[in-house]
Amino acid sequence: MKAAREVGIAGYGAYVPRYRVLTETISSTWRPRGAAAAAVAEKSVPGPDEDVVTMAIEAARVAVGRAGFDPGAIGAVWVGSESKPYAVKPSATIVAEAVGIAPAVVAADMEFACKAGSEAMQAAVAFVGAGMVDGALAIGMDTAQSKPGDALEYTAGCGGAAFLFAASDESLATVEASVSHVTDTPDFFRREGAAYPEHGGRFTGEPSYFRHSLAASRRLLAEVGAEPGDFAHAVFHQPVPKFVTRIAAELGFDAQQIEAGLLAPRMGNAYAGSSLLGLAAILDIARPGERVFFCSYGSGAGSDAFAFRVTERIRARREGPGVVDYLARRREIDDYGHYLRLQRKIRRS
Repeated sequence: MKAAREVGIAGYGAYVPRYRVLTETISSTWRPRGAAAAAVAEKSVPGPDEDVVTMAIEAARVAVGRAGFDPGAIGAVWVGSESKPYAVKPSATIVAEAVGIAPAVVAADMEFACKAGSEAMQAAVAFVGAGMVDGALAIGMDTAQSKPGDALEYTAGCGGAAFLFAASDESLATVEASVSHVTDTPDFFRREGAAYPEHGGRFTGEPSYFRHSLAASRRLLAEVGAEPGDFAHAVFHQPVPKFVTRIAAELGFDAQQIEAGLLAPRMGNAYAGSSLLGLAAILDIARPGERVFFCSYGSGAGSDAFAFRVTERIRARREGPGVVDYLARRREIDDYGHYLRLQRKIRRS
Protein backbone atom coordinates (compact mmCIF):
# COMPACT_ATOMS: atom_id res chain seq x y z
CA MET A 1 0.00 0.00 0.00
CA LYS A 2 1.29 3.45 -0.93
CA ALA A 3 -0.17 6.89 -0.29
CA ALA A 4 -1.21 9.17 -3.16
CA ARG A 5 1.59 11.55 -2.18
CA GLU A 6 4.85 10.82 -0.40
CA VAL A 7 4.62 10.88 3.39
CA GLY A 8 7.16 10.48 6.17
CA ILE A 9 7.92 10.86 9.86
CA ALA A 10 8.51 14.54 10.68
CA GLY A 11 9.10 14.03 14.40
CA TYR A 12 9.10 11.30 17.01
CA GLY A 13 9.19 10.93 20.77
CA ALA A 14 9.35 8.06 23.24
CA TYR A 15 8.51 7.48 26.88
CA VAL A 16 9.45 4.76 29.38
CA PRO A 17 8.56 5.06 33.09
CA ARG A 18 11.39 5.40 35.58
CA TYR A 19 10.43 2.44 37.81
CA ARG A 20 11.84 -1.04 37.10
CA VAL A 21 11.19 -4.37 38.76
CA LEU A 22 13.64 -7.24 38.34
CA THR A 23 11.96 -10.40 37.12
CA GLU A 24 13.85 -12.30 39.82
CA THR A 25 11.86 -10.27 42.37
CA ILE A 26 8.68 -11.66 40.80
CA SER A 27 10.20 -15.15 40.56
CA SER A 28 11.04 -15.19 44.26
CA THR A 29 7.30 -15.10 45.00
CA TRP A 30 5.88 -17.38 42.33
CA ARG A 31 8.54 -19.74 41.02
CA PRO A 32 10.11 -22.66 42.85
CA ARG A 33 13.75 -22.37 43.89
CA GLY A 34 16.08 -23.36 41.04
CA ALA A 35 13.56 -22.63 38.25
CA ALA A 36 14.91 -21.29 34.95
CA ALA A 37 15.42 -17.54 34.80
CA ALA A 38 12.87 -15.42 32.93
CA ALA A 39 13.70 -14.33 29.37
CA VAL A 40 13.51 -10.64 30.40
CA ALA A 41 15.84 -9.30 33.11
CA GLU A 42 13.61 -6.46 34.25
CA LYS A 43 10.53 -4.54 33.15
CA SER A 44 9.25 -0.99 33.34
CA VAL A 45 6.45 -0.11 35.77
CA PRO A 46 4.37 3.12 35.79
CA GLY A 47 4.55 5.42 38.78
CA PRO A 48 1.45 6.21 40.86
CA ASP A 49 0.78 9.34 38.76
CA GLU A 50 1.37 7.73 35.34
CA ASP A 51 -1.02 6.12 32.88
CA VAL A 52 -1.39 5.78 29.11
CA VAL A 53 -2.58 9.38 28.75
CA THR A 54 0.24 11.03 30.74
CA MET A 55 2.86 8.97 28.92
CA ALA A 56 1.30 9.63 25.51
CA ILE A 57 1.35 13.38 26.21
CA GLU A 58 5.07 13.30 27.07
CA ALA A 59 5.94 11.36 23.90
CA ALA A 60 3.68 13.56 21.72
CA ARG A 61 5.23 16.78 23.00
CA VAL A 62 8.71 15.55 22.11
CA ALA A 63 7.54 14.42 18.66
CA VAL A 64 5.89 17.75 17.84
CA GLY A 65 8.84 19.71 19.25
CA ARG A 66 11.40 17.77 17.23
CA ALA A 67 9.43 18.36 14.05
CA GLY A 68 9.17 22.09 14.74
CA PHE A 69 5.55 21.68 13.71
CA ASP A 70 2.79 24.15 14.55
CA PRO A 71 0.34 22.11 16.70
CA GLY A 72 -2.50 23.92 14.97
CA ALA A 73 -1.46 22.34 11.68
CA ILE A 74 -1.93 18.81 13.04
CA GLY A 75 -5.28 17.55 11.80
CA ALA A 76 -5.50 14.10 13.40
CA VAL A 77 -4.46 12.38 16.63
CA TRP A 78 -4.80 8.65 17.28
CA VAL A 79 -3.81 6.83 20.46
CA GLY A 80 -3.37 3.08 20.15
CA SER A 81 -3.53 1.16 23.42
CA GLU A 82 -5.06 -1.84 25.16
CA SER A 83 -4.74 -0.33 28.64
CA LYS A 84 -6.38 3.09 28.38
CA PRO A 85 -7.44 4.61 31.72
CA TYR A 86 -11.12 5.00 30.81
CA ALA A 87 -13.38 2.19 29.61
CA VAL A 88 -15.68 4.78 28.05
CA LYS A 89 -13.88 8.03 27.24
CA PRO A 90 -11.24 8.61 24.57
CA SER A 91 -7.61 9.15 25.50
CA ALA A 92 -6.88 10.95 22.21
CA THR A 93 -9.00 13.98 23.11
CA ILE A 94 -7.05 14.50 26.34
CA VAL A 95 -3.73 14.21 24.49
CA ALA A 96 -4.88 16.62 21.77
CA GLU A 97 -5.96 19.18 24.36
CA ALA A 98 -2.75 18.90 26.39
CA VAL A 99 -0.48 19.22 23.36
CA GLY A 100 -2.40 22.23 22.02
CA ILE A 101 -3.92 20.53 18.99
CA ALA A 102 -7.65 20.68 19.87
CA PRO A 103 -10.36 21.51 18.93
CA ALA A 104 -10.19 21.42 15.10
CA VAL A 105 -8.80 17.89 14.91
CA VAL A 106 -9.86 14.30 14.25
CA ALA A 107 -9.19 12.40 17.49
CA ALA A 108 -9.86 8.77 18.39
CA ASP A 109 -8.51 5.74 20.20
CA MET A 110 -7.46 2.58 18.38
CA GLU A 111 -7.40 -1.00 19.57
CA PHE A 112 -5.75 -4.05 18.05
CA ALA A 113 -3.84 -5.52 20.98
CA CYS A 114 -0.11 -4.99 20.46
CA LYS A 115 -0.40 -3.41 17.01
CA ALA A 116 -2.77 -0.61 17.93
CA GLY A 117 0.11 1.84 17.55
CA SER A 118 1.12 0.75 14.05
CA GLU A 119 -2.57 0.76 13.08
CA ALA A 120 -2.57 4.44 14.10
CA MET A 121 0.54 4.95 11.96
CA GLN A 122 -1.22 3.57 8.89
CA ALA A 123 -4.20 5.85 9.45
CA ALA A 124 -1.85 8.83 9.82
CA VAL A 125 -0.07 7.98 6.56
CA ALA A 126 -3.41 7.65 4.79
CA PHE A 127 -4.77 10.99 6.04
CA VAL A 128 -1.60 12.90 5.16
CA GLY A 129 -1.10 10.98 1.93
CA ALA A 130 -4.62 11.82 0.78
CA GLY A 131 -4.05 15.51 1.49
CA MET A 132 -6.81 15.62 4.13
CA VAL A 133 -4.47 17.01 6.80
CA ASP A 134 -0.96 18.50 6.90
CA GLY A 135 0.12 16.50 9.94
CA ALA A 136 -1.18 13.46 11.83
CA LEU A 137 0.01 12.14 15.17
CA ALA A 138 0.11 8.37 15.77
CA ILE A 139 0.82 7.11 19.29
CA GLY A 140 1.26 3.59 20.67
CA MET A 141 1.37 3.46 24.45
CA ASP A 142 0.58 0.91 27.15
CA THR A 143 0.71 0.22 30.86
CA ALA A 144 0.76 -3.49 30.17
CA GLN A 145 -1.53 -5.74 32.18
CA SER A 146 -0.80 -9.15 33.65
CA LYS A 147 -2.33 -11.42 36.28
CA PRO A 148 -0.13 -11.95 39.37
CA GLY A 149 1.83 -15.18 38.93
CA ASP A 150 1.01 -15.49 35.22
CA ALA A 151 3.77 -15.87 32.59
CA LEU A 152 2.90 -12.40 31.28
CA GLU A 153 3.95 -10.84 34.56
CA TYR A 154 7.60 -11.48 33.68
CA THR A 155 7.46 -9.68 30.32
CA ALA A 156 4.60 -7.16 30.30
CA GLY A 157 6.30 -3.76 30.61
CA CYS A 158 5.17 -0.16 30.05
CA GLY A 159 5.97 2.64 27.63
CA GLY A 160 5.59 3.61 23.99
CA ALA A 161 6.26 6.21 21.33
CA ALA A 162 4.63 8.93 19.22
CA PHE A 163 5.23 9.69 15.54
CA LEU A 164 4.18 12.83 13.70
CA PHE A 165 3.56 12.15 9.99
CA ALA A 166 3.72 14.93 7.37
CA ALA A 167 4.63 15.46 3.71
CA SER A 168 7.94 13.85 2.70
CA ASP A 169 9.67 17.21 2.13
CA GLU A 170 9.34 17.84 5.90
CA SER A 171 10.28 14.33 7.00
CA LEU A 172 13.28 12.76 8.70
CA ALA A 173 12.29 9.34 7.31
CA THR A 174 10.01 8.75 4.33
CA VAL A 175 7.53 5.90 4.08
CA GLU A 176 8.29 3.68 1.10
CA ALA A 177 5.30 1.36 1.58
CA SER A 178 3.17 -0.40 4.17
CA VAL A 179 1.24 -3.68 4.19
CA SER A 180 -0.95 -5.63 6.63
CA HIS A 181 -1.80 -9.29 7.23
CA VAL A 182 -4.69 -10.23 9.55
CA THR A 183 -6.73 -13.32 10.46
CA ASP A 184 -9.14 -14.33 13.21
CA THR A 185 -6.64 -16.05 15.51
CA PRO A 186 -7.68 -15.62 19.17
CA ASP A 187 -4.35 -16.15 20.90
CA PHE A 188 -4.76 -13.34 23.44
CA PHE A 189 -7.89 -11.60 24.69
CA ARG A 190 -9.63 -9.95 27.63
CA ARG A 191 -13.38 -10.15 27.99
CA GLU A 192 -15.51 -7.22 29.13
CA GLY A 193 -15.22 -6.85 32.90
CA ALA A 194 -12.25 -9.18 33.24
CA ALA A 195 -9.40 -7.75 35.33
CA TYR A 196 -6.62 -9.37 33.30
CA PRO A 197 -6.08 -10.72 29.77
CA GLU A 198 -5.87 -14.42 28.89
CA HIS A 199 -3.42 -15.99 26.47
CA GLY A 200 -2.96 -19.24 24.60
CA GLY A 201 0.50 -20.17 25.87
CA ARG A 202 2.56 -21.81 23.12
CA PHE A 203 -0.25 -20.97 20.67
CA THR A 204 0.97 -17.38 20.93
CA GLY A 205 4.04 -18.24 18.87
CA GLU A 206 2.49 -20.50 16.25
CA PRO A 207 0.25 -19.88 14.42
CA SER A 208 -0.01 -16.38 15.82
CA TYR A 209 3.15 -14.25 16.10
CA PHE A 210 5.34 -16.01 13.58
CA ARG A 211 2.77 -16.72 10.87
CA HIS A 212 1.48 -13.15 10.78
CA SER A 213 4.82 -11.39 11.18
CA LEU A 214 6.46 -13.55 8.52
CA ALA A 215 3.59 -13.09 6.07
CA ALA A 216 3.48 -9.30 6.44
CA SER A 217 7.28 -9.02 6.28
CA ARG A 218 7.56 -11.09 3.12
CA ARG A 219 4.72 -9.19 1.49
CA LEU A 220 6.42 -5.87 2.25
CA LEU A 221 9.77 -7.04 0.90
CA ALA A 222 8.02 -8.05 -2.32
CA GLU A 223 6.11 -4.76 -2.44
CA VAL A 224 9.29 -2.65 -2.33
CA GLY A 225 11.40 -5.13 -4.32
CA ALA A 226 14.02 -5.47 -1.58
CA GLU A 227 16.03 -8.09 0.28
CA PRO A 228 16.75 -8.06 4.04
CA GLY A 229 20.34 -7.03 3.30
CA ASP A 230 19.09 -3.78 1.74
CA PHE A 231 18.08 -2.51 5.21
CA ALA A 232 20.48 -1.14 7.81
CA HIS A 233 18.03 -1.78 10.66
CA ALA A 234 15.01 -3.95 11.40
CA VAL A 235 12.57 -3.92 14.29
CA PHE A 236 9.87 -6.41 15.20
CA HIS A 237 7.31 -6.78 17.96
CA GLN A 238 9.17 -8.25 20.92
CA PRO A 239 7.09 -10.25 23.42
CA VAL A 240 10.33 -12.02 24.36
CA PRO A 241 13.82 -11.63 22.81
CA LYS A 242 13.95 -15.15 21.35
CA PHE A 243 10.91 -14.43 19.17
CA VAL A 244 12.72 -11.49 17.57
CA THR A 245 15.97 -13.36 16.93
CA ARG A 246 14.09 -16.30 15.42
CA ILE A 247 11.92 -14.28 13.05
CA ALA A 248 14.87 -12.13 11.99
CA ALA A 249 16.89 -15.25 11.17
CA GLU A 250 14.02 -16.84 9.22
CA LEU A 251 13.65 -13.70 7.11
CA GLY A 252 17.39 -13.24 6.59
CA PHE A 253 18.16 -10.31 8.92
CA ASP A 254 21.30 -10.59 11.06
CA ALA A 255 21.91 -9.76 14.72
CA GLN A 256 23.47 -6.39 13.94
CA GLN A 257 20.38 -5.22 12.05
CA ILE A 258 18.04 -5.87 15.00
CA GLU A 259 20.41 -4.81 17.80
CA ALA A 260 19.37 -1.15 18.18
CA GLY A 261 15.64 -1.89 18.30
CA LEU A 262 15.73 -4.89 20.66
CA LEU A 263 14.67 -3.35 23.99
CA ALA A 264 12.70 -6.19 25.62
CA PRO A 265 15.52 -7.48 27.86
CA ARG A 266 15.79 -4.06 29.55
CA MET A 267 12.15 -2.99 29.89
CA GLY A 268 9.85 -5.85 28.94
CA ASN A 269 7.15 -5.84 26.27
CA ALA A 270 5.22 -2.56 26.18
CA TYR A 271 2.45 -4.12 24.06
CA ALA A 272 1.15 -1.39 21.70
CA GLY A 273 4.37 0.58 22.26
CA SER A 274 6.82 -2.31 21.91
CA SER A 275 7.76 -2.16 18.23
CA LEU A 276 7.21 1.63 18.15
CA LEU A 277 9.78 2.08 20.92
CA GLY A 278 12.17 -0.06 18.91
CA LEU A 279 11.60 2.18 15.87
CA ALA A 280 12.26 5.29 17.97
CA ALA A 281 15.49 3.74 19.28
CA ILE A 282 16.61 3.10 15.70
CA LEU A 283 15.81 6.66 14.62
CA ASP A 284 17.97 7.84 17.52
CA ILE A 285 21.05 6.36 15.81
CA ALA A 286 20.13 5.94 12.10
CA ARG A 287 22.10 7.77 9.43
CA PRO A 288 20.83 9.57 6.30
CA GLY A 289 20.23 7.21 3.41
CA GLU A 290 19.73 4.12 5.56
CA ARG A 291 16.60 2.04 5.17
CA VAL A 292 14.62 0.77 8.17
CA PHE A 293 12.39 -2.30 8.18
CA PHE A 294 9.51 -2.37 10.67
CA CYS A 295 6.96 -5.07 11.51
CA SER A 296 4.46 -5.03 14.37
CA TYR A 297 2.25 -7.81 15.70
CA GLY A 298 -1.09 -7.69 17.48
CA SER A 299 -2.95 -10.61 18.97
CA GLY A 300 -6.29 -11.37 17.47
CA ALA A 301 -4.33 -11.35 15.11
CA GLY A 302 -2.35 -9.30 12.62
CA SER A 303 0.86 -7.55 11.60
CA ASP A 304 1.63 -4.20 9.94
CA ALA A 305 4.93 -3.78 8.11
CA PHE A 306 6.59 -0.55 6.94
CA ALA A 307 9.70 0.33 4.97
CA PHE A 308 11.32 3.69 5.79
CA ARG A 309 14.20 5.62 4.22
CA VAL A 310 16.08 8.05 6.48
CA THR A 311 16.71 11.58 5.16
CA GLU A 312 19.27 14.29 5.94
CA ARG A 313 16.78 15.98 8.27
CA ILE A 314 17.39 13.29 10.88
CA ARG A 315 20.55 15.08 12.05
CA ALA A 316 18.60 18.18 13.12
CA ARG A 317 15.65 16.32 14.69
CA ARG A 318 17.28 14.57 17.65
CA GLU A 319 17.10 17.23 20.34
CA GLY A 320 15.48 16.00 23.51
CA PRO A 321 15.62 12.65 25.31
CA GLY A 322 16.37 9.48 23.38
CA VAL A 323 15.16 5.98 24.20
CA VAL A 324 18.44 5.10 25.90
CA ASP A 325 18.01 8.12 28.18
CA TYR A 326 14.66 6.81 29.38
CA LEU A 327 16.12 3.35 29.91
CA ALA A 328 19.07 4.75 31.85
CA ARG A 329 17.03 6.81 34.34
CA ARG A 330 15.82 3.76 36.21
CA ARG A 331 14.67 3.40 39.81
CA GLU A 332 14.55 -0.17 41.04
CA ILE A 333 11.63 -1.67 42.95
CA ASP A 334 13.04 -4.38 45.19
CA ASP A 335 9.82 -5.44 46.90
CA TYR A 336 7.06 -7.45 45.20
CA GLY A 337 4.38 -5.86 47.38
CA HIS A 338 5.49 -2.36 46.30
CA TYR A 339 5.32 -3.49 42.68
CA LEU A 340 1.76 -4.80 43.16
CA ARG A 341 0.73 -1.49 44.72
CA LEU A 342 2.18 0.56 41.86
CA GLN A 343 0.44 -1.71 39.36
CA ARG A 344 -2.84 -1.23 41.26
CA LYS A 345 -3.20 -4.99 41.59
CA ILE A 346 -4.11 -4.78 45.27
CA ARG A 347 -7.82 -4.00 45.45
CA ARG A 348 -9.45 -2.97 48.73
CA SER A 349 -13.01 -2.96 47.43
